[in-house]
Amino acid sequence: MCKHILNAQVSLRSPCCKKWYDCIACHAEAETHALLQRHEVVFACKKCKKCFRKDTQEWDESDEYCPHCDNHFVIEAKVPRAVVEFEGEDVRRDARMVRDERVGESGSGEVWDVAEGADRLG
Repeated sequence: MCKHILNAQVSLRSPCCKKWYDCIACHAEAETHALLQRHEVVFACKKCKKCFRKDTQEWDESDEYCPHCDNHFVIEAKVPRAVVEFEGEDVRRDARMVRDERVGESGSGEVWDVAEGADRLG
């Protein structure tokens, strides 16, 4: 799995070393040589697991899809980015960490004390 492009739809076969990589940056990290660039690129679709070739000189809108399963592999890349998060779970999903100030100290689970509030109600 590629750590540079999180939503990679295809793998690329490097023409210089004949190895499969998810992106050019993965090749640069793993190999000591520069990537040999060609006009014909060999892809492997991650959806149907089939390989196909595309000529980049004659690129058409229909070339953005896998010829076997019609998976759209030319999409906007999702790259990892730094995120600041709070420690603990999201309160909107799991509110067990949040104390409800309305609950009395007795722990009865009531929002108010009925005996104390009887004179207020009339």
